[in-house]
Amino acid sequence: MTFDGSAIKALLDDAVSKGAVHGIAVMVVDRSGPLFQHAAGEARQDTMFRNASMTKAVATTAALQFVEKGLLSLDASVESILPEFGNLQVLDGFDGDKPRLRPPATKATVRQLMTHTAGLGYFFMSEKLMRYHTLTGEPHPLSGLKRSLSVPLVNDPGTAWEYGTNTDWLGLIVEKLSGQRLGSYLKEHVYGPLGMTDSTFTPSAEQRGRLLRVMQRQADGTLVPSSLDLPPTSEWDASGHGSYGTVQDYGRFVQAWLNDGAGILEPATVRMALQNHIGQIKLPELMKSTMPELSNDVPAAPVLQGWGLGFHLTLADVPGMRSNGTGDWAGVFNTYYWIDRAKGIGGVLMTQVLPFFDMPVVEALIGFETAVYQQVGAAVPAQ
Repeated sequence: MTFDGSAIKALLDDAVSKGAVHGIAVMVVDRSGPLFQHAAGEARQDTMFRNASMTKAVATTAALQFVEKGLLSLDASVESILPEFGNLQVLDGFDGDKPRLRPPATKATVRQLMTHTAGLGYFFMSEKLMRYHTLTGEPHPLSGLKRSLSVPLVNDPGTAWEYGTNTDWLGLIVEKLSGQRLGSYLKEHVYGPLGMTDSTFTPSAEQRGRLLRVMQRQADGTLVPSSLDLPPTSEWDASGHGSYGTVQDYGRFVQAWLNDGAGILEPATVRMALQNHIGQIKLPELMKSTMPELSNDVPAAPVLQGWGLGFHLTLADVPGMRSNGTGDWAGVFNTYYWIDRAKGIGGVLMTQVLPFFDMPVVEALIGFETAVYQQVGAAVPAQ
């Protein structure tokens, strides 16, 4: 396929020159490899990025390898593998300033961890959990303290979709089954085979030297250096948010999912993971932020959606853009990707701006995706 990236290059260069971003990099891939890449502003081709929640899909891929081997059942209870999970109570509310806890009505499963329906939450997306942290002083996951995973559930398992520390627990399952730190396991079974040579939970001094700085959007639209960052060290390989890598590395991961698993997963597993696994549970119309400096409120896309094993799913063709069945997600520092197996195309866009769902970056993302599909033929003609 010949791919003309001139419109994308102009879009990114313009975003930098207007001051919308300080650095941005993109990659477009099909099943056989890269079609186009470009970096602008402070970003270079070899720039390192904080993947944040884009770590989740990679960790889920590792867990799916154990499912394939018959060593992990999607419907096994989490506590049958990690007994400490059985100690988690549900935060029902508060009696004055005292958290009110009770045992969960059902046991959370591995599948529910993969679909964010296990009952776990995030402090920056749950008012209840934010209040719990404030009242108890318990650390949150961005502290680097493993104890942060032991805070209560916010829902009974299987009753609601709630963004949270689910994938961190899934990573601990991979560690338990493999007998390795997650980073070591991924290096051997995902990063290594796919050639993701810069992907890591523990960047070297040289890699940190290539790390794009984090900038914070101000009320007037300008960017200033941010004081928010991932912790310099972490007690566990945080599979919910803790990895770093380049746009090329993540492009290789997207390509593997386009290409029937590229040897790291079976084609049947890839197809299964990109089905909707949440049944009648609906995604929220609005993910409301409790920490505006970290994330804006995130409205749901105006299209049918669901959740697969590790991925958000678009469940309808979007005119001029992605196809029905496309998997995607993002990271809090405004990094984004999508995997459109119907069209055999995927894209990665990375910057390092807070708060999440920053409108100038989202506009660049929409422009990027639209330009990609103008090149490869849109899923359905624009009306």
